Parts: sequence; structure tokens; C-alpha cells
Amino acid sequence: MSFRIGLVSVSDRASQGVYEDKGIPALQEWLASAVTTPFEIVDRLIADEQALIEATLIELVDVEQCDLVLTTGGTGPALRDVTPDATLAVADREMPGFGEQMRQISLKFVPTAILSRQVGVIRKRCLILNLPGQPKSIRETLEGLKDGLGHIIVPGIFAAVPYCIQLLEGPYIETDPEVVAAFRPKSAIKP
Repeated sequence: MSFRIGLVSVSDRASQGVYEDKGIPALQEWLASAVTTPFEIVDRLIADEQALIEATLIELVDVEQCDLVLTTGGTGPALRDVTPDATLAVADREMPGFGEQMRQISLKFVPTAILSRQVGVIRKRCLILNLPGQPKSIRETLEGLKDGLGHIIVPGIFAAVPYCIQLLEGPYIETDPEVVAAFRPKSAIKP
């Protein structure tokens, strides 16, 4: 079973070519270092327009058959930040733990992390996660925080992603434990 990942960078200026998008390259680089299961990427760079974000998410899940969709950008309180609103509008179920954990990680660095409206949802059999816009923050929320010896202080959200996708009857996903260890109960370990 193939593992398909949709990447969506939401940015008015990057989508207009005013500056180079950094979200999709950061996600591609991190996924290449962390995920050991072969995967395919389908990416989209779009403007901060709720209808466009909704249509893009629907396309990636319903047409492109992505198992996981990661968005970056558009999650703050600014009037143009509508990624979480669009994500919730296309969701079948909300997964609040993902947003809570991303804010918990970011709070270790900046007090303004409480302004983030990131959400995690399920549409059909796909997990959709809103990530921050900055490459450093993307890595931290996916990977978690480690001390100088590499021990996890605060778990990253990606540790739970493979098991979540497995529960949604998606592909079995393995990761490089040096980057992020996929957590599964012993009963869910692949035979």
C-alpha cells in the first residue's frame, strides 16, 4: 500500500511569487529525514483564501487519496489567517490533541504560541494537520524537544501520526528513531 502525503503551503505573498515559499521545502526535507517508509508527495502552494484552502484539502483527500495532509501557514489570529477554519470546514472529526501539543511545544520558545489556532482533523481516512509557518517551528512541532543528550523532553506530534494512520486503515509507516520514534501500543506492532 503506497503512502501519500499532501503538503499545502498557505501564503498570499509566496503564492504570488513575492518571496520564495519555505514551508514545503522544510516539510519535504524533514519527511525525507524522518520517514523510512517509501512515500509520495503531492504539494500545493496557495493563497490565504478559505474556499481555495477547503477545495485544495478536499482534492488532496478525495481525489489524490492522501493518507496524511500537512499544511503550513495561516494559523494565527490575523484576519487573513483562515487555514484552521477551512480545515475544520472539511473535517469529519476533530483531533484536538494535535493542536494542543503543537502549542505546548511552541510555548517553550515564545509566549505568543497561545495565539496559534492550529488544528488536527480527520477527513474520511486521512489525517490533516495544520503546522506553523516557520521551518524551525515546523521541525520542532513534528520532532519534539530534546535535551543535549537527545532524550525527549516534550514529544513531537509525528510520534503519534503513524499509529493514527494505522487506525484509519492506512499504510504501516515506519520512522527513523534518531529523528522521531513512532509510538504504537505493543498490540499494534507490525508482525
